[in-house]
Amino acid sequence: MPYVLIIHEVADYAAWKIIFDQASTIRKNAGERSYQVLRYEEDANKIVHFSQWTSTADARKFFESPELVEIRKQAGVKAPDFIYLEELEAGIL
Repeated sequence: MPYVLIIHEVADYAAWKIIFDQASTIRKNAGERSYQVLRYEEDANKIVHFSQWTSTADARKFFESPELVEIRKQAGVKAPDFIYLEELEAGIL
């Protein structure tokens, strides 16, 4: 199963979250199946978005699209790092 890990700083978490939530339908239609949003303990505006996708190709197409580049600007995202991952193993302890 493919995953995407995005680490980025935002200008204002509350403003970013509104736009993130508004984009839920386009994220789902693009292939996002689940997500987690986390923040750095010492910095509320440093966000980690971890999501599961239908395919790495779908994720890349979405995250590199001009539409999403514009949405990120509106949301106040600063220099996101995208890491595309394939699951090797999972478990519950």
